[in-house]
Amino acid sequence: MRNVIYAINLTLDGCCDHTKFNPDEETHGYFTHLMRDVDLLIFGRKTYQLMVPYWPDIAKSQSETKADIEFAQTFVSKKKIVFSRSLGSAEDKNTKIVGSNLRDQILKVKQEPGQNILVGGVDVPSQLMELGLIDEYRFVVMPIIAGEGRRLFEGVNLQQKLQLKLVESKTFKSGCVALHYLKQ
Repeated sequence: MRNVIYAINLTLDGCCDHTKFNPDEETHGYFTHLMRDVDLLIFGRKTYQLMVPYWPDIAKSQSETKADIEFAQTFVSKKKIVFSRSLGSAEDKNTKIVGSNLRDQILKVKQEPGQNILVGGVDVPSQLMELGLIDEYRFVVMPIIAGEGRRLFEGVNLQQKLQLKLVESKTFKSGCVALHYLKQ
């Protein structure tokens, strides 16, 4: 069975609002490497619309740093599922829009052959966490205290405490720390 991996950047005070910080090249490289090991990306509408058309445009124009371009090219090459009731169509040919039944859709794709599944954003991953459908957590903690902005797992309602096991950590030159946890 394929694993569902949730990955996100956040600040020391738990802010996951990407307008509050700028990932560096090493962070982009970390996420590019992670994305190369999956064959399906899952987002909600808000995160998808932050990513598309931004990253496809970078992949076409080749106008940013080498790390940004590599991330963009990897992003564009992956199949995507977007959970949205309001998004009518996708700009990206590799994207499928699904309007409902998050639980059943995730259980279905976990059973399909292929590599692992990467989930990004906040709303869809929060729902998947509540359903117990996330197998791995990858957090890159920025050495920043934002003091404001949306907090990770705000409003998440778990039936019971979620116990995780740290299996890897890596400190970047910038002071960011990548943490890899498995659900126990």
